[in-house]
Amino acid sequence: MTSILRSRAASAPIGPPLRRRWQLHDFTELRVVSKVDRLTRSVAFLSRLLEAGVDVRFADLPQIEGATGRFLLQQMVAVAELEAGMISARTKAALAAAKRRGVKLGGNRGVKPTAKMQNASKAALQARADARAADIGPTIKELQAAGATSLRAIADRLNAKRIPTARGEGEWTATQVMRVLERLDPFEAAA
Repeated sequence: MTSILRSRAASAPIGPPLRRRWQLHDFTELRVVSKVDRLTRSVAFLSRLLEAGVDVRFADLPQIEGATGRFLLQQMVAVAELEAGMISARTKAALAAAKRRGVKLGGNRGVKPTAKMQNASKAALQARADARAADIGPTIKELQAAGATSLRAIADRLNAKRIPTARGEGEWTATQVMRVLERLDPFEAAA
């Protein structure tokens, strides 16, 4: 799905929480969302969005416009909010019942790592991160030589080349590139 957004009223109040939610700073395009409940399960959030004049389209719904469309959309979100509340209540009840039966939830699973085990685990993670940095380092150096001077530009080019991140999921960010460069040469990265 495309992530774009359009505001019909440029002067409409769009607060920082809404900006963070959309991860955008300029509300000039159309936002397409796969399903209503993927956007929000909060009637209050949807109301603020609609009051701000944000144009939202849903892939699973026909185009919703006018007072009737707005009403139907708010009712669908109200049902999604009810569903979320019911799921939460059922989950809490099931966890309470399990706790009454003596089931141990979360936390310790019988192994309490010693300081030696924690240090070994930390060393293994650092070794894996160092190996990954050494692996991706030459590619980053090539990108820098080709003109990618900012961390964001390097991240964009790594994503364009479809080079996987250390975890193999998601996309490269400037912060990830910075951390790789710091592992390769901490003194050069700090300069």
